[in-house]
Amino acid sequence: MGTGKKEATRRERQGKVGDGMGNVRVKGENFYRDAKKVKRLNMYKDGKPRRDAEGNITVAASYQSREAPVARIEPNRKWFGNTRVISQEALSSFREAVAERASDPYQVLLKTNKLPMSLIRDGQGVNGLKQHQAKMAIETNPYSDTFGPKAQRKRVKLGVGSLEDLAGETAKMHDAYVEKSDHQTHADGSLAVSGDVSAAQDDAHTTTATAVESVFSKGQSKRIWNELYKVIDSSDVIIHVIDARDPEGTRCRSIEKYIREEAPHKHLIFVLNKCDLVPTGVAAAWVRHLSKDHPTLAFHASINNSFGKGSLIQLLRQFSSLHSERKQISVGFIGYPNTGKSSIINTLRKKKVCTVAPIPGETKVWQYITLMKRIYLIDCPGVVPPNQNDTPEDILLRGVCRVENVENPEQYIPAVLKRVQPRHLERTYGVRGSDDPLEFLAVLARKGGRLLRGGEPDLDGVAKMVINDFLRGKIPWFTPPPHTPGEEGEKVNGREGRLGEMGRKRKLDAVSEPTEKSEAKSGSTSDGEFEGFGDSDDDDNDSIANLEVSDEESGEEND
Repeated sequence: MGTGKKEATRRERQGKVGDGMGNVRVKGENFYRDAKKVKRLNMYKDGKPRRDAEGNITVAASYQSREAPVARIEPNRKWFGNTRVISQEALSSFREAVAERASDPYQVLLKTNKLPMSLIRDGQGVNGLKQHQAKMAIETNPYSDTFGPKAQRKRVKLGVGSLEDLAGETAKMHDAYVEKSDHQTHADGSLAVSGDVSAAQDDAHTTTATAVESVFSKGQSKRIWNELYKVIDSSDVIIHVIDARDPEGTRCRSIEKYIREEAPHKHLIFVLNKCDLVPTGVAAAWVRHLSKDHPTLAFHASINNSFGKGSLIQLLRQFSSLHSERKQISVGFIGYPNTGKSSIINTLRKKKVCTVAPIPGETKVWQYITLMKRIYLIDCPGVVPPNQNDTPEDILLRGVCRVENVENPEQYIPAVLKRVQPRHLERTYGVRGSDDPLEFLAVLARKGGRLLRGGEPDLDGVAKMVINDFLRGKIPWFTPPPHTPGEEGEKVNGREGRLGEMGRKRKLDAVSEPTEKSEAKSGSTSDGEFEGFGDSDDDDNDSIANLEVSDEESGEEND
């Protein structure tokens, strides 16, 4: 048997049957160069023409020959059809209509058409047309073409003609930035309640950054943020849980911006939890205020006596019907620690499926919970977006960190006393309020028998107790809703309870109306302190008129 037959038999036995081109060699292939190397060398030579001894080109290089073949474009019926053209007036009206629909939080985009949406989405704001123009300018004029040794022009294109104009433009931009930061500080509910806002702003602008305790950086680790992004990526509907006592302080605006820019197809809704700790009119006003941005529901997390459970389940069913082509949808719960995310899931399931505790950081990792056949719930650990305007007092009084890990807790008692009315402290502890925080703690320690050696009051222990009572709802307090003109003059169609007396209101209504009513107003006084609530003057249009509250303490509702 010949060598060729042996080789063919071996290849057939090993399953390497050739295509009949086994003996075909590439030109230039030999013992030293295989076909692959020959092709690579030919690729290197492809850019150079071949010449004869006299220097004339015998074989032209690639794209060097001037002999072009006869080209013929294939005809198509679309040449003679209607083209898609639109005038500037129609485009402007369409852009206005799209912006009006997009600004409505209660409308959902179901289907998009084949349109140049980049012409429509670029608005007139900073994040619209200006951002698009800046992007186009960077793409057309790179940084290396403007600055550096390879610059192709002598000066930068600026909108000013002299250094004086540039200095004036810089000063104008700085004033706009300061005004914007002041507006954000005024919009922050914590500073508005704590008292002197202007002093806090002056301190923020004049003082330098100081070292803070490591406990105030909880909720900002890389692991926590990885859990958050996993929940956002896996969710079709995202529920942002907010504390009803301080909605602006527990609102994660950076996460809202991330969802709006990076995941606009996901639905975002607000749930105002712990609404049993604030008066009915205040909860209704916050629902109306937050509903301007996203759909908002008031909620009271309790397995046996909850409020808002039916409305939330009905809303989730509507989102499920919007995505009828999917087998199921996932609903993720995000927000600050200790706002009640796990408690809401337990309320929806009507049993304990997530571990809850009145301290932050109980939920460590995300977890899937089945609500029904087509709706799944995802629990997420609480995150704390970093904010340079937040003080340690604000972070502590939002329930972000554990009180037992804070050093010298008595230094945060003045912030508590500024947010709480004296009559509520007197009713809770039976101690008349004092302007001196240390004196108040000393009287409270002696009354409770919390003394150290030598009869000295245990200020640290009593301060931790007061802060825990403040966070867990035993001491009534809340942040007032922003004042909107045109929303006054009508009463809430329901029970009008005072701050801190919502749990007793049901029994009082069954017996008789209270004989004495507080004459204090629902707004803040000149010094930033609130005097409680009597009759509520807010109109209730958001299904919160018949607000049912629980007599239980809210300490077991936190996650």
